[in-house]
Amino acid sequence: MDIFFLGTGSGMPAKLRNVTSIALKLLEERGTIWLFDVGEATQHQILHTSIKPRRIEKIFITHLHGDHIYGLPGLLSSRSFQGGESEVTVYGPKGIKEYIQVSLALSQSYLKYPLKVIEIDEGVIFKDEQFTVEARLLEHGIPSYGYRIVEQDRPGTLLADKLQEEGVQPGPIFRKIKNGETVLLEDGRVIEPDKFLGPSQKGRIVTILGDTRFCDNARKLAKDADFLIHEATFSKGEEQLAFDYFHSTTHQAAKIAQQAGCKQLCLTHISSRYDRQAWLELVGEAKEVFPNTDISEDFKEFHIPLR
Repeated sequence: MDIFFLGTGSGMPAKLRNVTSIALKLLEERGTIWLFDVGEATQHQILHTSIKPRRIEKIFITHLHGDHIYGLPGLLSSRSFQGGESEVTVYGPKGIKEYIQVSLALSQSYLKYPLKVIEIDEGVIFKDEQFTVEARLLEHGIPSYGYRIVEQDRPGTLLADKLQEEGVQPGPIFRKIKNGETVLLEDGRVIEPDKFLGPSQKGRIVTILGDTRFCDNARKLAKDADFLIHEATFSKGEEQLAFDYFHSTTHQAAKIAQQAGCKQLCLTHISSRYDRQAWLELVGEAKEVFPNTDISEDFKEFHIPLR
């Protein structure tokens, strides 16, 4: 599981930062990629990476401001010409369906793959045997959501040596035990999986927030997260300005991470008024509150290890 930043700026594209788009790479887990927001020129950013649009399975839109959605119609259209045949599901606030339908219809763009668009409310919006995704409303000028991605716990390591001591050889039985199945051997013995598996591996939690003021729902979504992505449009001391413009400061993002018990914080949605030198200052401000803080940059990748 890896986080790859395709765009990390706020408002409009800038020389050092494109507008928002984040890829959650689940290549080992399910062979796919999930995108969170698709700002203008996201597909251009992808051209400079190893990301294959055909692997994009789900797209989660936090809110309908242009710097988070202007790249979506182009990406969806181009995917048809890049070997994309599998279904894509787009999740987002009310209005995202009309935006996509009108954009594709007026440009006479025809997709060669199934597209499903789901307009979300608060609560669990997706769940399967691997992941659960929960959405909550944040505080912004228009409806803006944050997403909490929870990986299901994994079975523990198979104790192969112990099984072989019992006369069980590698093969289908190993796989069944690894999957937590009780196995009846030919000689009548019953193999209980809990005796031949190590401790279960705790699933990882990733929280990706849209634009927001400092708010309680951000803290709830971030609870015990392995990796929290929080906007930091303003520097510390500009809390009133952040409140007026429905955004957050570096200190506020760090307080959410601290209060939620997160393991790592990454700041994003950085204003173009901050140059490279100022980025270090922004990280330093957040570290005053939450030491394990980093700052996103376009094309920067973070690995999220198993616990």
